[in-house]
Amino acid sequence: MCGIVGVTGREDSIEILVSGLEKLEYRGYDSAGIYVTNRKGQDHLVKTQGKIIDLKHKLTPAIPGTTGIGHTRWATNGVPSIANAHPQFSSDNRFYLVHNGVIENFEELKSTYLKNVTFVSQTDTEVVVQLVDHFVTQENLTTKQAFEKTLGLLEGSSYAFLLMDRDDPETLYVAKNKSPLLIGLGEDFNVVCSDALAMLNVTKDFLELQDGEMVIVTPSSVEISDQNGNPVQREAFHVDLDPKEADRGAYPYYMLKEIDEQPAVLHRIQETYLENPAQPAIGADLLAAMKQADQIYIVGAGTSYHAGLVGKELFERLAQVPTQALVASEFAYADPMLSQHPFFIFLTQSGETADSRQVLVRVKEEWHAPSLTITNVENSTLYREATYQLLLKAGPEIAVASTKAYTAQIAVEAVVAKALGMAKQIANAKQFDLQHQLSLAANAIQAIVDDKEEIKQIAHDNLATTRNAFYIGRGVDYFVALEAALKLKEISYIQAEGFASGELKHGTIALIEDQTPVIALLTQKKTAGHTRSNIQEVQSRGARVLRIASQNLAKPGDEIVIPAISELLIPLISVVPAQLLAYYASLERGYNVDQPRNLAKSVTVE
Repeated sequence: MCGIVGVTGREDSIEILVSGLEKLEYRGYDSAGIYVTNRKGQDHLVKTQGKIIDLKHKLTPAIPGTTGIGHTRWATNGVPSIANAHPQFSSDNRFYLVHNGVIENFEELKSTYLKNVTFVSQTDTEVVVQLVDHFVTQENLTTKQAFEKTLGLLEGSSYAFLLMDRDDPETLYVAKNKSPLLIGLGEDFNVVCSDALAMLNVTKDFLELQDGEMVIVTPSSVEISDQNGNPVQREAFHVDLDPKEADRGAYPYYMLKEIDEQPAVLHRIQETYLENPAQPAIGADLLAAMKQADQIYIVGAGTSYHAGLVGKELFERLAQVPTQALVASEFAYADPMLSQHPFFIFLTQSGETADSRQVLVRVKEEWHAPSLTITNVENSTLYREATYQLLLKAGPEIAVASTKAYTAQIAVEAVVAKALGMAKQIANAKQFDLQHQLSLAANAIQAIVDDKEEIKQIAHDNLATTRNAFYIGRGVDYFVALEAALKLKEISYIQAEGFASGELKHGTIALIEDQTPVIALLTQKKTAGHTRSNIQEVQSRGARVLRIASQNLAKPGDEIVIPAISELLIPLISVVPAQLLAYYASLERGYNVDQPRNLAKSVTVE
């Protein structure tokens, strides 16, 4: 969470830093800051509570710099404030540090080494920068030696560090463990960033960093060393992405743009994975490993977990493999009774989700099981560390509330489940025309997003002032209800919950009050009648009911009717009205859709 940028060797360093922070603001927007210096020794530290726009207001042409670091913060240690904003600095104003992650033993380090230091912030980051200064001034170490010694003291911590020494104004000191960080390569300059998106306007060539590595970056060199100080040689990778893909364009918010992009994402997944049967995109090695599995475990967090619930149905129906969907943060510290031949699938938009990575570490080191990461970000941590990898092909997703990544995850799960079922000669897989169904889904989503005004009005009439709301459904509809409620609560702050509609009478119907919005999902033929009975139950308690029904199950009076496709893939469609309801509810209540309070996009701390 938090975004880091750095540059050395550019006269326009401030413009590069600010542009990079704007691209990374989805990672945190509680506070922001930059530190820049130039070859004449002139330096400036500028910090603000709030967003990047507030930082820009503080910058003037009188602030020069050829080397600098920047940070946009999601608060962990310490409340959002100027004092707690990064960069943090040493007492003698020599060292400046930006940091993503959590230092677990910072109190112990503070009491052991820094008893006589007066701290100006509540952050664990300040402890680290003061330690570097301590080892330089008290033990006469070089900056590199002091940084290395400090890193060695950080027990069990996650971090991405970018350090500057005022006395060495063109050098950046970089280190990472469990948090993403990249080095971008240029001609007579180099950059550092949490996400390649931040620097695509200046370079498309990047070096990935491994946990425990330290890097010294100057305008003309990048020196990587491992935990033992040995030099590391690594080939750069090229990011073939147009920076304009990450721009909002004419849209007022990224979330609306990303909702509208979902048909194109489904078409791209078809082109990537289904259009050339002579060259299957799902490799034979992956299918062979999955054929050996007696159980599949799908691991995810938040929206990815909800996509995993739908994936469970896909793998059990199309490939006939028992499947569980698991909450990453819970499973990471559980003591499960695994099957004899487990196979793990990790769903993650960013590929950096800390909770999921903790599970992957156990999969590799304790359970020695094969794994597949399905992610949107090539060369991300979970992408690199899994046995097998597949890309979502969704394009950059910037809004904190995930939309197109969810539909992409379900679509790619369907591709894998279909391929596995075909490899196992499962009749259901043979009969399931996935390419046709994805085409129908793309067309159906397009029809929904082309008719937004209807859903906008429904949100105005039902969600503008309500304190709470509920989504209900059965089976796959229940899984979508969980995701729909998450979307509503995270950006509109309505207390929203998703319930299995059959469970209402077992306690949760006590929450229904007069005019409480209850949104029912009706897309499953086997259970639609039962859900309609549950609708009657909540209506009799005064609920204001909205129905999202597939065309083949719709009845007069149903407020939102969506095209009917295979019940296995209809979550691709039924979630879209819910995404739009959340979007318009947030607008009705006057909130920033893309940057909901207390949240960040890429959760890189546990």
